[in-house]
Amino acid sequence: MQHILIPTDYSLNAWNAIEYAFQFFNDEDITFHLFHVETSHTIPRDENLHTAGFLSLYEIDNELQDEMATLLEQASAKKRKKNHRIIASTVKGRFIERIREYIKTNTIDLIIMGTKGASGIKEITVGSSTGAVITKVKCPVLVIPEEATFTPPVNIGFPTDFNIPYTNKVLHALLSMAKPHQSTVKVLRVAQNQQPLNDFQNTNRLYLKDCLAEIDHSFHVVKDNNLEDALQSFISSFKIDMVVMIAKSLNLFQRILFNPRVKKISYHTRIPFLVLHE
Repeated sequence: MQHILIPTDYSLNAWNAIEYAFQFFNDEDITFHLFHVETSHTIPRDENLHTAGFLSLYEIDNELQDEMATLLEQASAKKRKKNHRIIASTVKGRFIERIREYIKTNTIDLIIMGTKGASGIKEITVGSSTGAVITKVKCPVLVIPEEATFTPPVNIGFPTDFNIPYTNKVLHALLSMAKPHQSTVKVLRVAQNQQPLNDFQNTNRLYLKDCLAEIDHSFHVVKDNNLEDALQSFISSFKIDMVVMIAKSLNLFQRILFNPRVKKISYHTRIPFLVLHE
């Protein structure tokens, strides 16, 4: 049974991620972990340390527990499969530290997070929870943008430059996302210059092709100096329903996932992104 962690701040975007997760893994044996980290420990200005002591902390905890209980009730009413189990937890502390601890303790296979897309996480360095998890937590992260609605992923896009060897961990995660819905994996290389693949890239390409032999797949090249424009064109032309990427370059993610050019680039707000770690 897989274990999937869904951090929540009780927003509509977080709920959208929960709904997407339930539908995507509809026929799988899954334990979903709903998880809220309370990071605020600020004492109200009109209270002193004495009056805002243990009683205040206890009352806050009760409120948090009630909020999670309500979410658990809504989520339980939403699920339909007996092979889905839901666990809910609320903790206090630093967000990334608590996420890491929970993943280690509960052997989490995948994190699913909702986001407002580019308009809500313009910069990966400003403290965005999603951006922080992608770059600081070594666990696959499926990002569900605010406008994403579940449809079985017919086509999964996999942009790569063939400059890294593909580990079994990465390939297993890619195949595990494609197999449940019999998705076709479309491998994309953005050619930003006229140079052909070198021997190292060709070796990695052939290895990837062999590993994808058990599922439908195809290889594509888009010639464009602008990576974001090339990806937008690829997603539109090939009707990509999900994009899978390897978390290799922080700059790459800033350009693809957190680019502020919302008016020109629309995939940020509607296409789920799965980020894999080597």
